Amino acid sequence: MDLVKIITGVRRAGKSVLLMLYRDYLLAHGIADANIIYINFEDYEMQLVQTEAQLRHILDQRLQHDQRQYILLDEIQNVTGWQRVINGVCVSFDCDIVITGSNAKMLSGELATLLSGRYVEIPIYPFSFREFLVAKNIDPESRTVDRAFKEYAQFGGFPAVTLANEAVKDQILKGIYDTVLLNDVSLRGSVRDIGSLKAVVGFLADNTGQLVQPNKIANTLKAEGLAISPHTISRYLELLADAFLFYRARQYDLRGRQYLRTAGKYFMIDPGLRRIATDRRAGNFSNQLENIVYTELQRRGYTIDVGKLGAQEIDFIARKNAAILYVSRAA
Repeated sequence: MDLVKIITGVRRAGKSVLLMLYRDYLLAHGIADANIIYINFEDYEMQLVQTEAQLRHILDQRLQHDQRQYILLDEIQNVTGWQRVINGVCVSFDCDIVITGSNAKMLSGELATLLSGRYVEIPIYPFSFREFLVAKNIDPESRTVDRAFKEYAQFGGFPAVTLANEAVKDQILKGIYDTVLLNDVSLRGSVRDIGSLKAVVGFLADNTGQLVQPNKIANTLKAEGLAISPHTISRYLELLADAFLFYRARQYDLRGRQYLRTAGKYFMIDPGLRRIATDRRAGNFSNQLENIVYTELQRRGYTIDVGKLGAQEIDFIARKNAAILYVSRAA
């Protein structure tokens, strides 16, 4: 039985493009179009497909028992109960299944139970700086690299932003930011107070690389005239992480060899979005650089914690298999 491939990541990072490239690859290698079932659940005609029964009905019209088929499902988290359908297809048909989704919750709960050991996650991120250089056809050894990095730190690595004219980069970023916040956070989490949600996002973006916790955020926003309970903030933090907008690095005590239950650091998925979230304020470049390093370590497959050794802090403890990296930025 083939493993189900699940491509995850923030919206507009390139998941759909990767899925379409795979479809083109299959066609180029002789797979008949009739044997490829491609569905984008954000297409106009598919937006009303929201339940397990509706998904079964669509697949039943095209699934065949006597031939191998390739099932490509884009943004499947919009369909409730999709996990049971995919599990049934895996058991009953000869197929290769590739799924994309913009919410981390799709990899927990029922999916983990039904497909335990039968799926692999493929995380997708906006361009790394190296990919940014390739996309813009810039030689890494050229004298323009420093200027390119300043552009990357300002506008980030979303493909559509990287390849756009500078005059419209911020408009595209604002569109991505609003879509993620409204569709993937507010709508999915039934958040009605968008203003308070944006305030929390702005705080996190402005305090990248700083140890924070819900009580600290609540007190800071209260001093600015905005009353939000720590409980509500904790819920916002979970929703933001589910939408891949922020990642949380827990604090690990090297001496006590245990995770601390207090503060953690939050890192935003893209430097361009961070700037939009802070109303285009430049902020502390050292913290911005720390955010870029964190995301690069994530991209390379490391599990990352914030280190504590007595009164000293280690920016990152990055683990991958048996390898451990201790990373601290220069003063």
